[in-house]
Amino acid sequence: MTAFVLVSEICTGGWIWRETAARLRESGAEVHPATLTGMGDRRHLARPDTDLETHIEDVVQLIDHTEAPDLVLVGHGYGIHPVLGAAERRPERVTRIVYLDAGMPQDGVPAVHLVPDQAIRDALPARPAGDDRPVSPPSHDAWQRWGGIADVPEAALARLTRLAAPQPVRTLTQPLRLSGTAAGLPTTGVLCTANGASIAMVETQVRLGDPKFRALLDRRVGFLELGTGHWPMLSAPGELAGTLLRAAAGEGHRLAATTPEQPGHLRPFLMDLPERPRERTGRVDLHLPDAEHTRPAVVFVHGGPVPEHVRPTPRDWPLYVGYGRYAAQLGAVGAVVDHRLHDITDYARAAEDVAAAVDLVRADPRVDADRVALWFFSGGALLSAQWLAAPPPWLRCVATTYPLLAPPSGWGLTDSRFHPAAEVRNAGRLPIVLTRVGLENAEFTAKVEEFLTAAGDCGADVEVVDVPDGHHGFEITDHTEQSRHAVEHAMRSVLGHLGD
Repeated sequence: MTAFVLVSEICTGGWIWRETAARLRESGAEVHPATLTGMGDRRHLARPDTDLETHIEDVVQLIDHTEAPDLVLVGHGYGIHPVLGAAERRPERVTRIVYLDAGMPQDGVPAVHLVPDQAIRDALPARPAGDDRPVSPPSHDAWQRWGGIADVPEAALARLTRLAAPQPVRTLTQPLRLSGTAAGLPTTGVLCTANGASIAMVETQVRLGDPKFRALLDRRVGFLELGTGHWPMLSAPGELAGTLLRAAAGEGHRLAATTPEQPGHLRPFLMDLPERPRERTGRVDLHLPDAEHTRPAVVFVHGGPVPEHVRPTPRDWPLYVGYGRYAAQLGAVGAVVDHRLHDITDYARAAEDVAAAVDLVRADPRVDADRVALWFFSGGALLSAQWLAAPPPWLRCVATTYPLLAPPSGWGLTDSRFHPAAEVRNAGRLPIVLTRVGLENAEFTAKVEEFLTAAGDCGADVEVVDVPDGHHGFEITDHTEQSRHAVEHAMRSVLGHLGD
């Protein structure tokens, strides 16, 4: 018989698993929902010194007082921290660890580093020593700051708000210490796709070579997806129970243990373009046309996040070199920005990099400063919002290719500067050229539709270039006539808005 220990997200308790636990028990499983010190009906036990070690010991005691010899430990969000700490102390009792829409905690790093909301991540470490006030639970309308509430019924959200308890601050700020004794245990990641996570995204990070993800290539690591938000025990309790049973049985997608000789992002561009003069200044590469007078410029903003260590950096990837050369071949200056979007927490810094790059490009004497277009790709398209919100007169066009046009709720990006689907209402008659692909991630597709609906409501000038059989990154994955036509169409539309 499978036995589960369920450890929940911040401010909650064992009560949150009620419906999922009932479904698991109906399937014959043994279930032990944990209520940690200071949480749920144990909120009265919270003390200023209640910390992560307290919660780890809570889970250890639950393990010790459970007769089942082998346990599946499930950590939801914050709950993965005490789960990992307890697994290190009782590895012989654990058959599997399940990361339920949870990050990947690292040794010596406190849980607050994985909180989606940037303001919370900044505020807690900045507290003065001795400030042990608990973290207040979110209000009814603020749960998004801790994880997307997609599909959660209103009654369940009201119950979540009513029963939420303040989170002892030291549980979030005390570093997690991992010795590695549980590193060999089988694990399953359950990704809630409506919260912005997916197997495809994990595979992309692995292919980019992020060291944090190397352990995921182990054959003992599997992945399952749930098509709901961050709170599946409230939004899809039956589906969650079935997924946990599958995880316990060892099911799940395994990542390829070998990497291709040529990583996907270094595949050749679909057009064989002649080299153009290229100049590098700071974070900007200029691909220059043959011209003796000033020319318009297209500033290309790569997607991401891209891990900081990745080499070569995006401005040297064939995709962006290809676009820069193509713009130059057609008579414009193609400027490729190497911005610092290394993590979802870096959007503000990346926005500053893009703004600085635009200033640099416009100041170049070979550029007509009054004729500039900005072209955003993939996750970098969230950076387009501030330009849509208040288009300067010199900005003649914004282009986006397989874009993410509204942040997934689990990313914690509440700043309107990163919500193109909202800010497009302020774009006026600024031309927008949007290239979308038919074989797209469902989350990206939904955000594109959200953007187009908003654009239609306000009469924004949006031209859509469709690639029905194209994948995300079609310029390097799908070398077809359809793909080539789409790139040509989009480029000539953008240059047309620049007056060329």
